[in-house]
Amino acid sequence: MFKSEYLNKVYADVEKRNGNEPEFLQAVRDVLESLEPVVAADDKFEKNGVIERMVEPERMITFRVSWVDDNGQVQVNRGFRVQFNSAIGPYKGGLRFHPSVNASIMKFLGFEQTYKNSLTGLPMGGGKGGSDFDPRGRSNGEIMRFCQSFMTELAKHIGADTDVPAGDIGVGAREVGYLYGQYKRLRNEFTGVLTGKGRSYGGSLIRPEATGFGAVYYVEEMLKTFGEEVKGKTFAISGFGNVAWGTATKVAELGGKVVTISGPDGYVYDADGVVTKEKLDFMLEMRASGRDKVQDYADKFGVPFFAGKRPWEQKVDVVMPCATQNEVGEADAKNIVANGVKYYAEVANMPSTDEAIKVLKAAGVVIAPSKAVNAGGVAVSGLEMSQNSMRYSWTAEEVDAKLHQIMADIYKNSWDAAKKYGMEGDLIAGANIAGSEKVADAMIAQGIAY
Repeated sequence: MFKSEYLNKVYADVEKRNGNEPEFLQAVRDVLESLEPVVAADDKFEKNGVIERMVEPERMITFRVSWVDDNGQVQVNRGFRVQFNSAIGPYKGGLRFHPSVNASIMKFLGFEQTYKNSLTGLPMGGGKGGSDFDPRGRSNGEIMRFCQSFMTELAKHIGADTDVPAGDIGVGAREVGYLYGQYKRLRNEFTGVLTGKGRSYGGSLIRPEATGFGAVYYVEEMLKTFGEEVKGKTFAISGFGNVAWGTATKVAELGGKVVTISGPDGYVYDADGVVTKEKLDFMLEMRASGRDKVQDYADKFGVPFFAGKRPWEQKVDVVMPCATQNEVGEADAKNIVANGVKYYAEVANMPSTDEAIKVLKAAGVVIAPSKAVNAGGVAVSGLEMSQNSMRYSWTAEEVDAKLHQIMADIYKNSWDAAKKYGMEGDLIAGANIAGSEKVADAMIAQGIAY
């Protein structure tokens, strides 16, 4: 699989240990493929066993979460926290509440988070956590009781200088509030142990928009390389939650036009674009309703709805998947290529299958990888940590300016890293290399304990 005998051995060991974890294996394979020229150029990686350590989490915690529903019935879910790598800072990564959560998905997300956090330039290690609890259809009281039970166990393993979780799919401002309240009750501490908090108790401005805003700032830099700009471009995106909303908001602000959003029921095509305040606000209303139906947008604004389909069949300039892992398959990629799309930016975590990436690469589509594109969310979480430590709060303009600069730096560092190793223009390789080299250097400096 790899030209390097060393990488082949490492990956064979990973497969042997994690053979039933396809998402994790996919994420590891993606990074190791990019590191071929790096390992060939410097034997410090093999001499110090760096790659072997990078693919094994420092710690993985699995725990039972028992809680009582509104009918007085005891329910039991499984909780996770993967503390993957702390070489450059405390573990940092979100909590996901979704029925699909399992060990493979947690490990893939924690592994990706390590290099994403490294790319931001902020001192944050990589971690991830969550539960197979499904918040959809649950009452406010049930969600509060679940969060309190979940945090009762998680609190033993986290702290402002140890591990700082945040939100992810299924964990929004409400859930973060309940989790934080229980942590404070248990530890009698008011610290920055969670990010994505409400503004009234230490949250940062721009945090809800950060992932989407950051993704568009990255795309803006990418387009500049090719003498183009966001203004006048059409965008196909998936999802309709915070990430999709932030993406659509910033695209509209820069003069572009998002023409698709999607949900589990299908997608809508809005030729006029999701550009007005009414339309953008309605996206948030749809998410808050818990109905999980994007058809509501079509019904309200009189635009076409395509039941059971994905938005990648539409002809646009830029495609930005914003929903979940592996949502773009080989057939979707062929549609994207057939429509003449030039730019593809992954906003969700690993939204493309390996087969899809191969199709897009072969067609010459410029691919921007998720660990770089969606780093804006964790970047602003890192800025929230800084504000909490200082007992201070920056203005929205200050946070936005810092976010913009971080995303511009991520793009430049990724481009430069790829060029350094003879892969100019390969943003996937560039992000993997730029993120990995910093982590590797820190691990070597700290000895084999890490």
